[in-house]
Amino acid sequence: MRGFRYQAPMMLTCLLLLAAYLMGSVPTGVLLGRLAGRDPRAAGSGNIGASNVTRTLGKAFGAVTLVVDMGKGAGAVLLARAMGADLDVQCGAGLVAVVGHCYPVWLRFRGGKGVATAFGTLAVLAPGVGVVSALAWVGLVLFTRTPAIGSLVAGGLFVILARLDGRPFEVQLFTVGLLAVLVVRHLGNIRVLLHRYRKQADRRRLRRPPRRRKPR
Repeated sequence: MRGFRYQAPMMLTCLLLLAAYLMGSVPTGVLLGRLAGRDPRAAGSGNIGASNVTRTLGKAFGAVTLVVDMGKGAGAVLLARAMGADLDVQCGAGLVAVVGHCYPVWLRFRGGKGVATAFGTLAVLAPGVGVVSALAWVGLVLFTRTPAIGSLVAGGLFVILARLDGRPFEVQLFTVGLLAVLVVRHLGNIRVLLHRYRKQADRRRLRRPPRRRKPR
């Protein structure tokens, strides 16, 4: 019986993490696409997140996708908290939910970018960090018209603000994990952005008139 007492928390942790993954892996955009008769993976960027769902299915479906995807992250953390899990397990459940959204087993591990689900986890674990980062994301998306830029900057703010706000070490480590997942999921966008800025730099350089050499 003594051994069982030590095994039970580990078993509960494993079950919580599995539940968090399954919760995060629910493909909201794809399910709404079936209701609308159009698969978001076959149009736009091919992503199942709120941004592409908005482009392909409309603002209403996009808003529902955003809310549900955020709810998946928040729900995973709240479930762990309701079960009496420590803060490190709550953070682990939140991170696993984000991973589940990005790599859902139902879609052959081809999911979304994880941004909305990440915001959902922060809404519970570090609300102030989540709100400021979300405002920064909205401002950058409106200014640049490029969600990837807003997402990557928001991911960086997760780490910086959690540190400045004096959040527990577990939460700070959690934000580093979130940033890592977001960077990995946006590698393709980063390549596109770098290529775009290189082309713009080349065009500006070609437009410059050649410098005239002064006669000696």
